[in-house]
Amino acid sequence: MNLHFLGTTGYHPNEKRQTACLMIPEHGIIFDAGTGLFRARDLICTTTLDIFLSHVHLDHSIGLTFLYNVLWGKDIERVTVHLDGDKIPAIENALYHKDLFPVGPNFDMKPLPTGPIELTKEISIDHCPLDHPGGSTGYRLQHPGGSLAYITDTVANPNADYVDFIADVDVLVHECYFPDGWEDRAELTGHSCLTPVANVATTARAKQTYLVHMNPLDGSDDPLDVKSVERICSTMQLAEDQMIIEL
Repeated sequence: MNLHFLGTTGYHPNEKRQTACLMIPEHGIIFDAGTGLFRARDLICTTTLDIFLSHVHLDHSIGLTFLYNVLWGKDIERVTVHLDGDKIPAIENALYHKDLFPVGPNFDMKPLPTGPIELTKEISIDHCPLDHPGGSTGYRLQHPGGSLAYITDTVANPNADYVDFIADVDVLVHECYFPDGWEDRAELTGHSCLTPVANVATTARAKQTYLVHMNPLDGSDDPLDVKSVERICSTMQLAEDQMIIEL
């Protein structure tokens, strides 16, 4: 089972990165639908797609409108978007408002249940609330070979409730919009700085951590200076667009 990073920045794309989107092609699982979703077309190998949205801010949802092209000519029987039920009207009435997009959604939407979703006999996906303006949702996928947690658009804090939710995860994908020194801005916008993310990864005992949702204004190879926190967490690295890792 492979995880493909289709978009690893936040807010807007830059020359190196598209906005938030992860995919596990073998099981038709997608996390977030930012601009990186266009890359899913060449990876589709199932007849169903399950898209799990962290929230509906545009850098995580605009890719839903790409699905008419992404699915064109593909043998897809069902596409389900899973999200906080309170946000469904925002997709139906705002993102797909007739003045913004000429046709309606070509997928079903399901509100997240109170417990985990048993996607298959071997794969379950649980979720937890995150602290972010308007709310956000973190996800944890369990399968016989291990686990994956996806935490984005929140203020990293090793004492936050979600740290227990991601405890002992094999692969942690965590947002890190800002390098250290931008803590006030991170708090204001509901995002994370580098050292708190490193502390979260260490506290949660995550085996490997990949950083996503970096500030697109910095298109350098290492906009966060990850090496500066190796003393805290030595198993953390930047994710790159079109990177593939094994789960």
